[in-house]
Order: sequence, then C-alpha cells, then structure tokens
Amino acid sequence: MTIRHVLITDDEPQIGEVLSAYLQREGFRVSVTGTAGEAMELALRERPDLMILDLTLPDGSGLDVFRSVQTEARIPTIFLTARSDEVDRIVGLELGADDYVTKPFSPREVSARVQAVLRRAGRNTADERAAEVMRVGDLALDVEAHEVRVNGQPISVTRAEFRILRAFFTHAGQVLTREDLLNILDDAGSIYERTLDRHINNLRRKIEPDVENPKYIVTVFGVGYKLQRP
Repeated sequence: MTIRHVLITDDEPQIGEVLSAYLQREGFRVSVTGTAGEAMELALRERPDLMILDLTLPDGSGLDVFRSVQTEARIPTIFLTARSDEVDRIVGLELGADDYVTKPFSPREVSARVQAVLRRAGRNTADERAAEVMRVGDLALDVEAHEVRVNGQPISVTRAEFRILRAFFTHAGQVLTREDLLNILDDAGSIYERTLDRHINNLRRKIEPDVENPKYIVTVFGVGYKLQRP
C-alpha cells in the first residue's frame, strides 16, 4: 500500500508537532515546515499528496504558497486559520483549495478531513485523466500534452488555435456565435472578433480532410460555427 505524504506548514511549532504525531499514527508520512519559503521549496521538490497550510505565516501567506505551488502541480490543500470570517473562506476555496479548518480544532477532525479530501482527489484524478483527451471522430485534443491529433498524427497548432479548438470541443455539437466564442475564451486581448475567422480558417487547413467542405468545424450561416459530431 502506498504511504501518503502530507506537508504541514504552521508557524506554531506545537500545532505542527501535534498534527504530525496524529497523522503518523494514522499511517501518513509527514513533513513539517514553519515558513512559506520552506513550504514552497519542499512542496515543489517532493510533491506531497496533500498540503495543510496555515493562512498566516511569518514570511508570507498560505494563499501565496498555494498559488505558487499550483502553477507547477495540483496538490490537494486544506487551509488552517485563526480567522473565521467569510471572506477568507471564499478567497481560499475560490482559488481551488479543497477544505478549510478554523482554529482551534481537534487533530481527529483534521485527520478526517485529510482522508475525505484524498478520497475526493483520487476520484477526481481518474475523471480528469479520462477528460484530458477529448475526441470527435478522428480528431483528438490532448489537454495535458497540449496536442492536437488527426488520425493519431500530431498537428502543429498555435496557442490561440488550441484555445479556440478546446472551446469547440467543450461545446461540441452546439452552435457558437463569435460573441459566444470570445466569452468562452474570456480573452485578455490576443484574440479579437476580427481575427477569430482567420484563426478558424487556419485551423481548418490543418485538421480538415477537405477545407472546402469542412467535416469538423462547420459554418452555420447567419449564426456562427459548431464542432460537428460524426
């Protein structure tokens, strides 16, 4: 059986010691740090299965640690805090944190939440792997590899083309207006309505067997486009 690794970061040594001892008795391998810098360095080096982060640390915030680590690896995270106001909870959970525990707490409560988060993460990982490669006919979009394949052969696409194709895959079979596509892309300015048609035409030249009679990205005249299912 794989031993799960939990990283605890809290600037109160007693909390780290108590939680560590309890989780070790539950069968976890535990690392304890007391600063944001130590937490980021250890998390990125060892990729623990779960992080328990105090919201307030002497050299930064648990939220800063969470943001920094998640850009490199998706690690399930539980926040610890002495503050119970709603704003902190919303900020933490909207960033993607998995749970939130307010001090004071019992080690048994934290252990139960760790077990629950890891169970959910295990289920989600399997679901995410299945969803990472999306297919319509002979056309496949591999999200993790950032790759498009036609009949199993990789096709070179630009970042903008990949994002547009992913939007089509996410809404396969639905007619999307230009405004719909721009809203889905939620773009900061690199894709404009006047350039959208050009990106789509470039995509067609790369993925369509016959550009004059598109099989995948079809035009719905007077409305927009859709990714057509076979």
